[in-house]
Amino acid sequence: MNPTLPKPPNHAAAARVVDFFETLSPASPARLDAFYTPNAYFKDPFNEVRGLAGVRGVFSHMYEALEQPRFVVTGRIVDGDQCFLTWTFEFRFKNFDRATLQTVRGGSHLKFTADGLIDFHRDYWDAAEELYEKLPVVGGLMRWLKKRANP
Repeated sequence: MNPTLPKPPNHAAAARVVDFFETLSPASPARLDAFYTPNAYFKDPFNEVRGLAGVRGVFSHMYEALEQPRFVVTGRIVDGDQCFLTWTFEFRFKNFDRATLQTVRGGSHLKFTADGLIDFHRDYWDAAEELYEKLPVVGGLMRWLKKRANP
């Protein structure tokens, strides 16, 4: 893109969203209406919700279940009203192995409305590899299954 030309409005919306995700705090769910539409759709490997209250619940639960959750956005593609972000999510479990910093790598497909709010948010990441394999008991089973599936 020519640096002298203004960036399309959704590039600004994407930059705003990236800043929001990278600076999330326990107070952030209360501000979601500045980023999501009232009827926004959200889906990840564990949740599928519609509406701001549902999205707010997903983000609030993250702070209830995890210590120091943090997103680092590693890539971004914006095309029209859509954006795809790649990210690394770091956290510590609250209920076991509190010392180990956990890392999940994934991506988010976002769709913006004309006013730059998120109306669709779908997260893609491999729950088996990125999470289940790190859990006691389940992790051993997942690693065994992975070995058996890949001769």
